[in-house]
Amino acid sequence: MDILKLRSDTPGCSHKNHLNNAGAALMPKPVLDAIHEHLELEALAGGYEAHKQKTSEIQGAYHALARYLNCTPGEIALTSSATDAYSRALSSIPFSEGDLILTTESDYASNHIAFLSMKKRFSVRIERFANDERGQLDTGAFNLAIAKLHPKLVAITHVPTNSGLVQPIAAIGQECRKHDVLYLVDACQAAGQLPLDVQAIGCDFLTATFRKFMRGPRGMGFMYVADRALQKGLEPLFLDMRGADWVGAERYQPNPTARRFEDWEFPYALVLGAKVATEYMLAIGIEQIAARNRELCTYLREKLSGINGISLLDKGPELCSIVTLVHRDHSAEALQERLNDRNINCGVSSRQVALIDFDKKGVPGALRLSPHYYNTIEELDEVVIALSYQT
Repeated sequence: MDILKLRSDTPGCSHKNHLNNAGAALMPKPVLDAIHEHLELEALAGGYEAHKQKTSEIQGAYHALARYLNCTPGEIALTSSATDAYSRALSSIPFSEGDLILTTESDYASNHIAFLSMKKRFSVRIERFANDERGQLDTGAFNLAIAKLHPKLVAITHVPTNSGLVQPIAAIGQECRKHDVLYLVDACQAAGQLPLDVQAIGCDFLTATFRKFMRGPRGMGFMYVADRALQKGLEPLFLDMRGADWVGAERYQPNPTARRFEDWEFPYALVLGAKVATEYMLAIGIEQIAARNRELCTYLREKLSGINGISLLDKGPELCSIVTLVHRDHSAEALQERLNDRNINCGVSSRQVALIDFDKKGVPGALRLSPHYYNTIEELDEVVIALSYQT
């Protein structure tokens, strides 16, 4: 991996020490160029005409994602965000009163809110599994719960937004397939930093965004919808003429592919940017990216663990490129301000986004540092120096 070349491809690297990739990564120049060029084309040729000219390239977004996820292009849908994709997946499941959603205490806050909303509207039940003493799901116990409780849906967040934890999603998928249980994976923080093979995972739905470790533009997400889910007739609550054809006064025909989960209107400049971001990632190699990120985060955690007053919060046998911490004497917001003053971008995870997890850890929130492969050891050292102050 040529780090200098990758950094030269990334204009933001010359201005910022960017360690907020779990929020939104710095886009490389080829992504920016693709977006700008299509906006210029729309301005000169017209929006519909530009779309027509770029039809083949636009279809390339589906093919690139299919290569990453190990599926067919027809099992990919593009959306406006990961949350949009997740909501569309949830809306397609025909829940009835008493149906069970089996999930985890570490799932993303928006997912929990969606489950609670469905409980309020449809009287579904929610069962949340705690992590074990290692900090991750006990797959044996969780899989026994699948067999015993017969949930309508199993929903797992691969990597929580507030932690470096990586959940064992493939081991859970095997049990879901065994019992023909619908399986929804939130890969929002995993996409772009970890390999994602939906055949190995065994999920029916997988949702993610481009703006984080994928290094694509904001305002674009994507979802995988397994052919078996499409064959069951699952479709989102609301369809338009992108997702279905109006074939009779009282009849419509859903698109046979995952496109039934899409809407007619797209920001095609962003679609092309997302395509290039995916191809850029694939050219580097996701295994190489994951290895580089492990190296960076192992180094950062080791250095931070030696600072007086700092406690690292990440737990689990496998940790990824989200590093969370608290300081004995300073709030997460104060730590963020200190780093921002030194031209270092970082994030804060508030209690609101990880209510159960942070309450169990006894913290009101955490500073979140999320390196990516284009970051350097020198940039990590700057963080360590900045957080090494005494009170």
